[in-house]
Amino acid sequence: MEYLNSLFNIESKVAVITGGSGIIGGAMAEGLLQAGAKVVLISRSEQKLKARVAALQCCTDHVSTVSGDVLDEPKMTAARDRILDQFGRIDILINAAGGHVAEAVIGLGQSVFDLKIESLRKVTDLNLYGTVLPTLVFGGAMARAQQGSIINISSMASQRVISRAVGYSAAKAAIDNFTRWMAVELALKFGPGIRVNAIAPGFFLTEQNRTLLTNDDGSLSERGKTIIDMTPFKRFGLPDELIGTTVWLASEASKFVTGTVIPVDGGFSIFGGV
Repeated sequence: MEYLNSLFNIESKVAVITGGSGIIGGAMAEGLLQAGAKVVLISRSEQKLKARVAALQCCTDHVSTVSGDVLDEPKMTAARDRILDQFGRIDILINAAGGHVAEAVIGLGQSVFDLKIESLRKVTDLNLYGTVLPTLVFGGAMARAQQGSIINISSMASQRVISRAVGYSAAKAAIDNFTRWMAVELALKFGPGIRVNAIAPGFFLTEQNRTLLTNDDGSLSERGKTIIDMTPFKRFGLPDELIGTTVWLASEASKFVTGTVIPVDGGFSIFGGV
């Protein structure tokens, strides 16, 4: 038991979570805090950051926040420098910023040809470049230290065709490729102490997809019903069900694991519907 505890021990490690005010980022933050890490949440909204910290009542003494936009390189660089000044190290980076962009979702009765390229660019920027930029900024500090764990957030949309979400799907598929590419690049040039992996959540209710998956009265929309029918567990995921995989990837328990994309999806990715 002592050996297992040591493998999963992340006490004193410093974790940075972009999109830390969101539902998924917030759940991961809670898990890392309960496992003993110091956590820095990054989000564009200071108000949402304050609300998230208030919700993390278990260990607020170990939570810090930085307001910043994952598409703004000077702000990300300033955030990195501030964190290094405060803690002296960055051990874990979770790229949880991202999600659907309303105008980039194909509307009912529309086709892909009705989408505007500006909308596709917006959702791609948020989900792809909103992961690439923080990885380059914070990952540089890890590379210099030759240690660290980077965890990207993929999606079932990268593995299965999810109708109406072409831009989001393409961006998340690029995240899978970027995860594998960076895993090789960092291992070959900076050693085996730095790893890059991704978690591919199935369907979890968030503020960004709630209107797509549920009706105003909370019942399932037709899209929501289809998803549940295609999920062997017959339910949506709960945010805290991402914690186990997150802590595993952040800890020494996964020190020989890199370049993987791990589904946490209730079986959605393996079910053929029959």
